[in-house]
This record gives sequence, C-alpha cells and structure tokens, in this order.
Amino acid sequence: MEIIRYVAESKVHVGIRSEDGTVRRLAARSLAELLRLPFPVLRALVETGGVVETADLRMLPPVDGLTEVWASGVTYRRSSMARQEESVVADVYARVYEADRPELFFKSVPWRVVGHDEPIGVRPDSEINVPEAELAVVVNAAGEIVGATICDDVSSRSIEGENPLYLPQAKVYSGSCAIGPGIRPIWEIEDLQSLNIQVRVERSGETAWAGSTNTDMLNRTPADLVGFLRRHASFPDGVVLSTGTGLVPEMDFDLQSGDTVVIEIESVGVLSNPVIPATTDEFAWLTPDPARAP
Repeated sequence: MEIIRYVAESKVHVGIRSEDGTVRRLAARSLAELLRLPFPVLRALVETGGVVETADLRMLPPVDGLTEVWASGVTYRRSSMARQEESVVADVYARVYEADRPELFFKSVPWRVVGHDEPIGVRPDSEINVPEAELAVVVNAAGEIVGATICDDVSSRSIEGENPLYLPQAKVYSGSCAIGPGIRPIWEIEDLQSLNIQVRVERSGETAWAGSTNTDMLNRTPADLVGFLRRHASFPDGVVLSTGTGLVPEMDFDLQSGDTVVIEIESVGVLSNPVIPATTDEFAWLTPDPARAP
C-alpha cells in the first residue's frame, strides 16, 4: 500500500492506495495532520481507516501543510567523486564525505514540490543540469521514520560547480523538486539500506542516460541523517528528507527540455517527470493564490 494525496470531486484528500489500485479515503484532512501523530497512532489509522473512493482521482505530490523538504549531499562515493570533478573547490566535497557531520540543505516548501507525471525544470542559466534519483524518508513530528518516497533532487550542476556557496541557486528553484508518487509505509519496507535504485532519461524515444545503484552504498544511515537534521530544529508537521544520490551522469550529459526522467526504487515505487525550462511563466501554476489563502 501507499499513502497518497489526491483530488476527487474538487476536494483534496488523503488516502491509501492498495496494490490492486483501490483507494480508501482516510479521516486525516492533510498529510501534515497525519505526520503530527505518533508512530503507533499513525499506523493504526493507515491500516484500519477509510472508505472506498469511487470518484475520479488526480494525484498530488505527497507533501503539504508546513512539512518541509530537506536533502542530503555527498552521501555516496560516486557523488563525492562527481562533485570534486565539477568543482573548482574540490576539497570541500572530499572532506564532507568523510566528516562526522553530513551536508544537509533545505530543498523545498510544499507548494513548490511537483508530483508524479508533473514537469520538472532545468535552469536556462545553467550549462549542465542533471536529475538526482534519491530515496527520501518521511519523518513525523516526533522524529520517527514512518515511510519512504522517491525524490528527484534536480540540480544545476554547473552553478554549484562554479562555487559551493551557489548551492541554494543550484538546488532551489521552480521545478527542482519532484516527490512521489506516494509514501510507502516503513513497516512494508524490509530494509531501507538494501534497495535498488534505477534511473533513466528518455529522449526522442531513446535512452539518453541510465544508471543504477543500491542504498547499501550510502555511507550514512537514514536514521543518522534524520538525527543531524533534527538537532536544534523542530518539524511540527514532519519533514521529508532526501538521502542523497549515488547516480551522477558524466560531465558531458545535460538534461534537456523534452526529456522524461523515470526513477524506480525497489519496494517504494516509480516516479516519472517530463522536463521543461524552469521559467517563472512555465511554473506559475505552482504559486499559491494569496486571495485563496485561509
């Protein structure tokens, strides 16, 4: 099963989608409300609640409310090597890979996240843009890992490579964060640190780039990353933490408008997103309307 967020009859709901496609609507009004619950209460609600949904559904990204999205960097050796290859200040990436303290950075507010089949963006002012296929853990307000999802931590590689201080511009922009399609409950995943991850970029009917890795190559545990994130910071609506990528193309690869990125993580799901330019006009639909704010 997976926990999903969706629209039915012009209203947003939270539900459970079973393997056969059946959707049960939950009593929670939002995913943020669900993530305020302690683990046993959340699990009981997910496993027992819900009436069968019969209306037509439109999937939404599985994040809302005040649930922040954060990400980890240089958690795989391949990522460390790639960052050193692209950067004019390579030493910082070698040092953080071996350091006790991980690299953690803010990635997105909920309203800027795109979901399954929605477009991701590439910055026109970056010479090299890449997808980053990552396992993301979903953490409740108490700091417990309650589920997992897929994150495409889309990155402007040439911008970060120019100067590490440009990281926010390389990582946080319209269409740079895709999450979905839903949240797989943690009790349905045998081992977070033994999951196959595959990614491919489809271009004009062919595979322009593809790769695979396994979370057993993470040099830090998801629990360790969550622990550092929650040091002196609270997340009352929970948090989604992407755990870093072990899949980085060679320097001659550039993600292009018209591509489609497909990421599959064992026991979690498949996330697919078309690519468009990351311009204000192209992603205007992501911006909330202040007139409709509560």
